[in-house]
Amino acid sequence: LGLGMRAGHLVIGVDGVRNALQRGEIRCLVLASDASPRATQKTLALAQATKVAVVQGPSADELGMKLGRPPVMAVGVRDRDLAKGIQESVKHD
Repeated sequence: LGLGMRAGHLVIGVDGVRNALQRGEIRCLVLASDASPRATQKTLALAQATKVAVVQGPSADELGMKLGRPPVMAVGVRDRDLAKGIQESVKHD
């Protein structure tokens, strides 16, 4: 995710992810394992409705730390290849 952030392939935060999902820009949603029910509701239903893959990520604190940010509950991946790589890495964990 860090490389994707530097390349501008990520949307960080629930509101930004939700807006990008509505525009059809997201290829994969990484949702923090401890995301609030409200954050989950706002992003998960939309991701499922638009057939975007959802990956369970680490905690919001850890996700934010990996991205050099405060806690992050949702990350949208715009790049198709990066999204595919994230999904593959989760399958192998």
